[in-house]
Amino acid sequence: MDKRVIFAVAGSGKTTYIVDSLSKRKRSLIVTYTIANYNNLSKKIAEKFNGTWPECITLMTYFAFLYRFCYKPYLSDQLKAKGVFYEMNTYKYVSQSQRSYYISPGNYIYSNRLSLLIEKSGVIEEVKHRIEKYFDEFVIDEVQDIAGRDFSYLEQLMDANLNMLFVGDFYQHTFDTSRDGNTNKNLFNDRNTYEAYFTSKGFICDKTTLIKSWRCSKNICSFVSGMLGIDICSNRPDSDNTTIRFVTDPSEIQQLIADSSIIKLHYKDSARFGTDHRNWGDTKGEDCHMDVCVLLNKTTALMYSKGELRKLAPSTRNKLYVAITRAKGNVYLINE
Repeated sequence: MDKRVIFAVAGSGKTTYIVDSLSKRKRSLIVTYTIANYNNLSKKIAEKFNGTWPECITLMTYFAFLYRFCYKPYLSDQLKAKGVFYEMNTYKYVSQSQRSYYISPGNYIYSNRLSLLIEKSGVIEEVKHRIEKYFDEFVIDEVQDIAGRDFSYLEQLMDANLNMLFVGDFYQHTFDTSRDGNTNKNLFNDRNTYEAYFTSKGFICDKTTLIKSWRCSKNICSFVSGMLGIDICSNRPDSDNTTIRFVTDPSEIQQLIADSSIIKLHYKDSARFGTDHRNWGDTKGEDCHMDVCVLLNKTTALMYSKGELRKLAPSTRNKLYVAITRAKGNVYLINE
């Protein structure tokens, strides 16, 4: 069995790599987390096969995979849940042995406990056999977003007897599939430790195939590497003269804000500003932006002025990395 995890950088062609590996001669299960990536994969798969979707390829979002593929065949008749509820359980002191720990009063399964419910119900082996029966390979895009109890669940699936390809960017960990107590709370504190989870399961850690960005220029990549401490190189020519710079001139700032062709990215609360304003982390998986304006909140602006962006809290640094690397063109940094 070939089992590998590819550590990619922003704009390096993760989706293209996955789609290029697909074939009508093998049965592939592809799981991804964000809707943006699901839509991107769906579009590129359809294009690869000239608008006809091969029956041998199954593409699912992560929670659709958990609910439809892992839960329903084995537990639906027994538990009779209506679906998945994407809110936290407000009953803090319920025991794991009680139904209400996993399922809401309205009979919906709490998303952050769905994988644990499957595990506690004793059907993990059946799920692994089902994957082996229907597919030749198991592909996960955005593997860095599988966290908490879901990562523990994934570790068990890694033992299944089929080829596996996981692709992700460690530093684009901005969302968690599940947050529930302290389970795997330190999973993303150290990259070497994170990689060790995969190697202990017999995976090859590939850190060379997708280390260069097609989206970002040399100047943008140099800024990210030097200021954020995240190693990234560019596949684009040295003659590419796109820039990243801090803008202080009030009239230029006004022009940038007024230009609807330039997306404005905020740390949070972007909805207060208009339709061409988004939050840093919410644009992950998007590949449609030329110039980007990144608004720095107070803490980030201070760290930038001191040349200490790499000292930001990991979650903040990762979101800023996502924001900056959306740009195919120039990046403008301004104080919010």
